[in-house]
Amino acid sequence: MRTILRTLVTGVLIAGLACIATAQKPDRSGPPKPGPAPSFTMPRVEKFVLSNGLQVVLLEKHQVPLVQVNLVVRTGSAMDPAGRSGLASMTAAMMMEGAGTLDALQLADAIDFLGAQIGVAAGMHTSSVAMGVPVAKLDAALALQADVALRPAFAQSELDRKRKSRLTSLVQWRDEPRSLATVMFNRSVYGTVHPYGVPVLGDEASIRAMKVEDLRAFHTQYFQPSNAFLIVVGDVTVPQMKEKLEGAFGAWRGIPGAPPALPPIVQLDKRTITIVDKPGAAQTEIRIGRVGAPRVTEDFYALTVMNTVLGGSFSSRLNQNLREEHGYTYGAGSSFGFRVLPGPFLAAAGVQSAVTDSALLEFMKELQGILAPVPDAELERAKNYVALGFPGEFQTVGDLAAKLEEMVIYDLPADYFSQFVRRIQAVTVADVQRVAKRYIDPAKMSIVLVGDRAGIEAKIAALKLAPVTNLTVEDVLGKAPVVEGMK
Repeated sequence: MRTILRTLVTGVLIAGLACIATAQKPDRSGPPKPGPAPSFTMPRVEKFVLSNGLQVVLLEKHQVPLVQVNLVVRTGSAMDPAGRSGLASMTAAMMMEGAGTLDALQLADAIDFLGAQIGVAAGMHTSSVAMGVPVAKLDAALALQADVALRPAFAQSELDRKRKSRLTSLVQWRDEPRSLATVMFNRSVYGTVHPYGVPVLGDEASIRAMKVEDLRAFHTQYFQPSNAFLIVVGDVTVPQMKEKLEGAFGAWRGIPGAPPALPPIVQLDKRTITIVDKPGAAQTEIRIGRVGAPRVTEDFYALTVMNTVLGGSFSSRLNQNLREEHGYTYGAGSSFGFRVLPGPFLAAAGVQSAVTDSALLEFMKELQGILAPVPDAELERAKNYVALGFPGEFQTVGDLAAKLEEMVIYDLPADYFSQFVRRIQAVTVADVQRVAKRYIDPAKMSIVLVGDRAGIEAKIAALKLAPVTNLTVEDVLGKAPVVEGMK
């Protein structure tokens, strides 16, 4: 009997193991298919207004005892007066160099003591005073943030130090091909009159001319409650923050001055090639592009998917071609600089000098190729890449605050982020082709090459893509500033 039972048990085990082996046999006929795109629902957002009219957008997030408070002001480098580039950027930088009754070192020590982070930054159209802190230290951190935002010291000694630092940066740019390429590309697309074509850091003349009075005037003109809003995300409630924010910012008063009128942006009407000579350079920095699209456009979703196919991911056409297939570069890609006004479309890479001409031909091939219908499988892969990565952009209180800033700055609808994945998945082959033809015109682009002219010019000219203009570093950046203490 025991022998019979042992035989039966052994038979059952063998049959079971056979079934398991069959069930677990992997399917190696192709790559695994991605799961469905995750749904995302934006948490409820509360809005209220302080007694001085300062708008507040608040999102409660109670999982961790942290809070992010960002004061966003509608001013930036686009508001720099003509001939005074760098003013907005310098104003923002100086706001952290002493505020209220504290000098620069005392302010830094006070922030560190609280375990907080406070920073000021100026973009093209907005400036922000951002603060992240444990909830237990919120009151003291808010007082410091308000001092930085409303009562910066603008000390002469700190301006002198910042001025020297920026002039030193201009000197360093001369030996940085990427910096040269950025400056020259922006100038070639937007010219020297529009703020988008001018370095946000400023030039030697504007940096040397900056005075404390200029910074104070810029701050007074734009840092006003009716020209700003607050973003709050974290382990707080509306009643709690109403009282705290009123205490920190409620007494802020003022009427903003009118911003300067910006010149019109004109699209490129032909293809140009500019070589900026860096003798002996082992690499060539390639920048190709034109005027792109503003952030608020009905084409945004289709552009996002189209650029993902072209150069917006590791598996994009540009990277697979120039890096994986040909080995010309460590990485190639493309992007749309979505701004209030149409920002640049840019395709870029740093390639070996000896293959500059070959790499440029591959760039042009891909820019031309994206105008044709994208295969269904490639389209689905690009949409999944965007959709599956989207929830990861909302992980921290800082991430959420940044998204709420975007919503307010561009007046996006309340359900914008909740509907984002659905709208990305709705993009069709026809949509991608339509926006590619509208925004990508290889015959009307600026091509900027920063590299060894002696080694690349003849090959580039032989391609006959466009006449070649040769520039020196001084043509792009002017003469090197003389900075005290530098050799």
